[in-house]
Amino acid sequence: MKSLSILFADDEEDIRNIVRHWLEAEGHRMAGAGSAREAKALMAQQTFDLVVTDVLMPDGDGIDLIRETRRLQPATPILAVSGGGRYFETDDCLKVAVGLGAQAAVTKPFARAQFLAGVAAALAPVRSDASAAG
Repeated sequence: MKSLSILFADDEEDIRNIVRHWLEAEGHRMAGAGSAREAKALMAQQTFDLVVTDVLMPDGDGIDLIRETRRLQPATPILAVSGGGRYFETDDCLKVAVGLGAQAAVTKPFARAQFLAGVAAALAPVRSDASAAG
């Protein structure tokens, strides 16, 4: 796989650091953001090959970021990650994210292999209805 420029938005710095290590070990470059607001500012300056966002974050959530990604960089694949929250189940968060345009979703906490499989799923070519039926 070619080297990708990946935006990873998550309010937990430890998770950003771990994911940075995993992505760089795969030969990719990662820009980290601690909020959707910070991620939107980065997207205004640079185009990314993939956007990965936590669904629930303070200071603008992943839902906002998915919508903004679709507006600013409509062809950019999106991977949503979530561990749920106080008021939402994990599956509900991820279903909403996919419904708004994320190509794939991974439940937190995740292991390296699960996360990288989510990245691969988000980057997989979209199948047309004709090829999906055959």
